[in-house]
Amino acid sequence: MKKSILIGVAGGTGSGKTSMAKNIVCDFDPSQVVIIEQDSYYYDLKNIPLDARHRHNFDHPEAYDFDLLKQQMRDLIDGKTIDVPVYDYTTHTRSSEFHRVSGHKIVVLEGIMVLYDPELRDMMDIKIYIQTAPDIRFIRRLTRDIKRRGRSVDSVMEQYLETVRPMHELFIEPSKQYADIIIPEGGHNTVAVDLFKTKVKSLLRQIAQ
Repeated sequence: MKKSILIGVAGGTGSGKTSMAKNIVCDFDPSQVVIIEQDSYYYDLKNIPLDARHRHNFDHPEAYDFDLLKQQMRDLIDGKTIDVPVYDYTTHTRSSEFHRVSGHKIVVLEGIMVLYDPELRDMMDIKIYIQTAPDIRFIRRLTRDIKRRGRSVDSVMEQYLETVRPMHELFIEPSKQYADIIIPEGGHNTVAVDLFKTKVKSLLRQIAQ
């Protein structure tokens, strides 16, 4: 019997996935809710020279350790404890630290590729895709990478043109066909957020029976 419900929140880089995830669960008991970022499951690139790491394609499905991600999501749904990896974006390596997660009734998995893998999709009770205009997404990514990840404007623009945009068109945008609902404006869409809160409450009652 399932111990938790799993909600997938997908969308392109800078689409508002994190805001949507936070707004969906903000009315629930914090001890019952956890938001997990798919980016935590990037492969460790410590065996690649540092200058080559920055040229790595982080927007391709093969950049993620889907095997570990799927196993840990299964464990969470079954009520087990997991150790979520901690990823260092400045060095593109996994930290020796981890986040221990257990006992949460609502698990929100957010990331650009969360609707890509069919086995992962099948575990989800709700699948959401956030639709946001490309120019808005790029501006958000540019701001985030400069402020939070120590990137230069030129490096962000180069990566966006070489990998981010083509991978979005090839892998991420097509994955919206698997969503239960496509939401414009992300977490700012208050009507959609309220509808999902109602659905989440209904699912929680089901697993409590």
